[in-house]
Amino acid sequence: MTPAEHFLRHAAECKFMADFARDPESKRTWIGMAQRWHRCAELAKQQSAHYAKQPRHRKPVKTWSH
Repeated sequence: MTPAEHFLRHAAECKFMADFARDPESKRTWIGMAQRWHRCAELAKQQSAHYAKQPRHRKPVKTWSH
């Protein structure tokens, strides 16, 4: 599971909790947490895309000189 998927799972859990919250303050809190998890997922996707574009460097092969 990627970090973005992990964050989206947390967001879904918070949304679920918001749907069942009885008082408006709790509902707002859960919705706010869900929004933050969504933002974390977006940032993780952006970061992942950024690193995927970076060239991969090969490690130098160790040579033994005598």
